[in-house]
Amino acid sequence: MRCPGTHAVLLVLGVMASRPLAAQSEGVAYVDMLSPPGKLAIVRQPPAADYTGMPSHGKLKAVPSFRQGSGANFQVDLRACDLSALDLRDRREDLLHADFDSRTIWPARLPQGFDVARITDLGKSPGLGLRALHAGGITGAGVGIGIIDQALLVRHVEYKERLRLYEEIHWIKGTEAQMHGPAVASIAVGKSVGVAPGADLYYIAEWHATSSGPGRFEFDLPPVARSIDRLVAINKTLPRERRIRVISISLGINPKMKGFDLVKEAISKAEQEGIFTVYVGRGFTGLGRAPLADPEEFTSFGPGEFWKETWHGGTGSLMVPMDSRCLASPTGDSDYAFYRNGGLSWTVPWVAGLYALACQVHPRVTPELFWETARKTGVVTKIERVGKSVEFGPIVSPRGLLEALIRLQRVSR
Repeated sequence: MRCPGTHAVLLVLGVMASRPLAAQSEGVAYVDMLSPPGKLAIVRQPPAADYTGMPSHGKLKAVPSFRQGSGANFQVDLRACDLSALDLRDRREDLLHADFDSRTIWPARLPQGFDVARITDLGKSPGLGLRALHAGGITGAGVGIGIIDQALLVRHVEYKERLRLYEEIHWIKGTEAQMHGPAVASIAVGKSVGVAPGADLYYIAEWHATSSGPGRFEFDLPPVARSIDRLVAINKTLPRERRIRVISISLGINPKMKGFDLVKEAISKAEQEGIFTVYVGRGFTGLGRAPLADPEEFTSFGPGEFWKETWHGGTGSLMVPMDSRCLASPTGDSDYAFYRNGGLSWTVPWVAGLYALACQVHPRVTPELFWETARKTGVVTKIERVGKSVEFGPIVSPRGLLEALIRLQRVSR
């Protein structure tokens, strides 16, 4: 299997923000906003995003077509679009690749079998039996998750009760909430869409790219290192039974990036404090799922949208849900958005949430034990490829992983 490597960073960046973020340049104001000494605070409430003034949104005269194999995200972007005047009965395939949200106005004339409510409900599930585990009390309760990402809509219903801290480090002054932050926060700790709905959330917004020309960015990672160090410092103030155990950073980190050594040093310091840092490239990749396929079934999953064209069979990296997710939207405190293509950005908080569940059932779990057990308990399925039935996986099995860790915890007492 050809694992996504060179594409990882591009896909993370390719997930669109609500409005294009300013590149670092003369006249752009970057600020740090931290909690007062001795306190943990939500230092700012970024305003909700407004998509209505963006090109391609609003009242549409036609729906874009999906181009199979192009690799482009948001090809059929219907977020905040008014489709009420359209007849879409012959556009089923395009709509099954669409992104949409709570602000999308649908027409009466839709294709047979295209059920928006059903797609939305299935997309909200974190998948693979996690809701049954939550019902049994495995929710990540007592475990802290740190997230370093973009500006957060702090009052969203998915995670507002779990949010313990919101700070900004080298962030663009005064910007509205971005699409990426609410999405990753809800994947990690969302009460209805999240992997660990009982975990505590400590969130830092930061910006780490500089412009190198139109549409091109170079990485400048010192703010990422500072954000990790900040979470480590915050962790030392928390009660031992509620400390941060994992940090989620939806970014591919490699030695060619400016500040790489600082980030690696910060990650090492975090690990010395018992904090596992998850980022793109740590031995896992993302699964694809058709919008109407059941996310509870392992057989509903296949190669992710961005890498399925290059997969030629066999097994490889540990795989977790990625595509066809319905997540918290930045446009309103109770708004949701359905993202047909997730990109690796969505896998990182999913893994972080699963690690929080592991910490709840086995408080002394280590990253090494987590990965080893996850691979051993992973599920290999069969899928069709060029007319042949081939093995696919391993797909992470939350129940298998956590039950194995519970057994190990009992033995180690």
